[in-house]
Amino acid sequence: MFKAALVLSQQYNIKIDGEFIGWQAAQTGGNAIGALRSTCQAVITANVIGIVGPAYSREASIIAAFAHSDNIPAISYAATEPDLSDRNAYPNFYRTVTSDAAVTLPIVKLFTRYNWTSCIIIYQNDEFGSGGTEVISNAFSENNLIISKFIVFDIATQHIRGDLKDILSTTPTRIIIVWADDYHTSLILQIALNFDVLGPYFTWILSSKVSFNFFNQTMYTKLIGMLILEPIIGSVVNAPFNTTLLNAAYQIWQQYEPETFPGSTKVNYYALFAFDATWALIQSLQQFCSTYTNSSSPCISIVNNSFCFDRHLLNATSFLNTISTTEFLGVSGPVKFSANVTDRIDGIYYVIRNIQPSTNNIELVPVLQWSNSDNWKTYTQADVIIWPGNTLIPPTGFAGLKGINLRICIIESMPFIIRTDIIEQNQTKLSGY
Repeated sequence: MFKAALVLSQQYNIKIDGEFIGWQAAQTGGNAIGALRSTCQAVITANVIGIVGPAYSREASIIAAFAHSDNIPAISYAATEPDLSDRNAYPNFYRTVTSDAAVTLPIVKLFTRYNWTSCIIIYQNDEFGSGGTEVISNAFSENNLIISKFIVFDIATQHIRGDLKDILSTTPTRIIIVWADDYHTSLILQIALNFDVLGPYFTWILSSKVSFNFFNQTMYTKLIGMLILEPIIGSVVNAPFNTTLLNAAYQIWQQYEPETFPGSTKVNYYALFAFDATWALIQSLQQFCSTYTNSSSPCISIVNNSFCFDRHLLNATSFLNTISTTEFLGVSGPVKFSANVTDRIDGIYYVIRNIQPSTNNIELVPVLQWSNSDNWKTYTQADVIIWPGNTLIPPTGFAGLKGINLRICIIESMPFIIRTDIIEQNQTKLSGY
């Protein structure tokens, strides 16, 4: 969708200083130094005036700092780490996906909705996992909710620190929040399957959607009842979105790369966030350069472009101010930025999907939606949640006694009796056994 946005700008005859906007693309795979290396290579071979990305929070702080050094904007479509919201620390950074700080209220309201009071958090040990866990922890403290345990998934060793089964089975709470990306979430769930700590005794809430193909079909029943909370686009919750841009982008995708187009209903939401990040940059460039129509000097001018860290975009302050004030209806919903924070401040939506049994084993069904409100609403297409154990009864959040062998202790004691003389009534009262 990044390329689709740029091809569409050419079809719309959008030119900057008389030329169409070109592009370079690189896959970084979550490696921050690799992302920096690819970015550096790109800027010394072309007049790069903006960056769309990166995808990972652990890359974003470095790329945002690089963008500030070169005085160009960077607009991420997937980095959600809360610390990236600081405009003073990241003056050249923007994002079309919401910060994880925005999801704390929906999570708190979810716990309130089902009277849950505590949970365990499993998180990956990078900026994304640690940042999300920190803001959730703060929100829980402010709302008298408890995080009983913090469990670290080490992305270097790809193992959980500690004995997962022992930790979960000895903690009273049975609500588990996983704050990890889709790949590491799959690994965490596979470990949980191996230890048999998924359904029906534990309720898992995921921050990333996973592919069922990652797991053995014989284990699908253990996944039933899971909840997946994810940011979504406006069309999913019947909010406004730009159908003209979306249809045009899909047509371009099918025309140039038909083998990669999954179908309009299966396009990843982050692809649409990427389109809007690219389109925000295009719209801002067009608006910024419109003030130079009667000028003999170009609107875009780069100095010292022989070394990537010495480059400098002239008039960058005005360009960044233009981005901060840019508003448009994008393919993911209304897009609006702010001069005070790096976050998108409009078009914020979430959905909770529920893993349910189906004729083809299991499926993801949307059950709750969050749309510019302060509480969850039943999703328009489904209102039944299937909980772990294939039941309609919401879990209490605490360990139950079903299937647990109890030991009842009876203490043997010598018989005793207490004699009380009631002088006023000239009586004797005996008590005891």
